[in-house]
Amino acid sequence: MYMLDSVEQTSKETVILIENIQNLMQNTKSKIKSELPKIYSKDLIEILFAHPYTKIEFLVGSLGVSRQTASKYLKELETIGILETIQIKNSKFFVNMELFTMLQKGL
Repeated sequence: MYMLDSVEQTSKETVILIENIQNLMQNTKSKIKSELPKIYSKDLIEILFAHPYTKIEFLVGSLGVSRQTASKYLKELETIGILETIQIKNSKFFVNMELFTMLQKGL
């Protein structure tokens, strides 16, 4: 019974986490559509939620845009508070902090 209770509790927590991620994804989509309609795309939203971070190369490969355009998109997303830049050695990461925090906490 103890194991079943643990599985049940974990399942409930996972469902809540998924719902929270879906809500965050919808809110992010709405914010980009209203504040940056020129760069909005379904593919861009999916990239931002595939991992809690993204890189210029991810956008170049997935969206088929130039490095310059990808960099511009990420900087614009940072300007409206969706991403934060973190520099680690020679690599620049654009972190979706709300998603990152959600995944760290598990809820």
